Amino acid sequence: MKIELPNQPYKYVTENSTECDENTAFVLTTQNEKYLDDAKARDAHSIINITEIAELFGINKIKIVGITGTNGKTTTASAIYSFLLDLGYKAAFQGTRGLFMNDTVVEGKSLTTPSVLNTYRHIYQAVEAGCEYFIMEVSSHAIVQKRIEGLEFELKILTNITQDHLDYHKTIEDYIAVKNSFFSDAGKKLINKDEQRAKFNFRNAYTYGIENPATYRLMAYSLNNGSSGIIQHFQEVVPFTASLHGFFNLYNLMAAISATHLITDKSLEEVCDVVDNFAGVSGRMEQVSAAPNVIVDFAHTPDGMAQVLNALKEKELLVVFGAGGDRDRLKRPLMGRVAASLAKRVYITSDNPRHEDPQAIVENILEGIEDKTNVTIELNRKKAIEMALNAQEDEEVVVILGKGDENCQIIYDEKFPFDDREVVREILNIN
Repeated sequence: MKIELPNQPYKYVTENSTECDENTAFVLTTQNEKYLDDAKARDAHSIINITEIAELFGINKIKIVGITGTNGKTTTASAIYSFLLDLGYKAAFQGTRGLFMNDTVVEGKSLTTPSVLNTYRHIYQAVEAGCEYFIMEVSSHAIVQKRIEGLEFELKILTNITQDHLDYHKTIEDYIAVKNSFFSDAGKKLINKDEQRAKFNFRNAYTYGIENPATYRLMAYSLNNGSSGIIQHFQEVVPFTASLHGFFNLYNLMAAISATHLITDKSLEEVCDVVDNFAGVSGRMEQVSAAPNVIVDFAHTPDGMAQVLNALKEKELLVVFGAGGDRDRLKRPLMGRVAASLAKRVYITSDNPRHEDPQAIVENILEGIEDKTNVTIELNRKKAIEMALNAQEDEEVVVILGKGDENCQIIYDEKFPFDDREVVREILNIN
């Protein structure tokens, strides 16, 4: 992808060496440095270090907020973006769901954190659109691969650290170290005080929490008809209400409220006044049908599943889930154990098997389930959902986990149209 930059000795810049020519400069990053010789061989106009062109993309003209953590990145980032817009600011949001700018969808779903130059391009677009803030999700892969090099963050946020991506990071210790490395500098940071695995540079550190004393602490809360709470910030005590369900979403809301207060000149009361306008994120605790009650969620880690299912623990649950292929295999038995311990009945099915045998993935999940009496195996995801819906009675809730608002199923390298929510609507004949 070439990007045109006006008033420069070259006409375009690119991070792809195959696109280089006499009019195109090669932007050197940690990710692409092995292709440097290829760029030169293709007569690249010049070689530029990514940090040298940050100013050309307006990096210094916008406040960048980065959110990392195993779970909650998308909801927290979306909430901050929503709050800023409701408070009258212009803002952009880049993450798993795509690129959003001033309440408009600019690009569809992509990587949680795109390549360095793509992020720079998005920031450039945001600056051109008059945005004051650029909110972005930061994945552990992006931290290791330095897909955030050259960025100066106004604020960095940690949601939590639980097991995920051990197919890439190999050990939980490595994964924890990567997440914590994002907070090793002296810049402004906001840390979940209740996350015991968090290690960070105390300089310019602020905290939020529910169980432990923090800069922003939730003094009291209710989970009836959504959620509500009272935040204490030093001598200030401010209430808020929200439409989001589940105890885990209180942490996401606390992070978003605290962050918005830290990066703007608005009072905590002004921030809390707009919280109830945030309707949540598509595919996160999304109720597809009220009667019968069917909920779809993106949860695909043991901790994420436990949070969602515990949020519904007053109900009897029929849970449909699988696990992604070519990804962390160690979490699969743990996911099985969580589902079996919190659900009345479990339907194990296929997720995005990619290049793995779906049956082998299911066998991994079953390793974590001692009593398989209430477990049904159905590799066809649509059939598994249909089985759960047909078995559902009275006040029971069908919970479909793993894919959220994804609209395809990945088998080998092909993407086949599949949306859990649309499947439910089709089976229940909901328009």
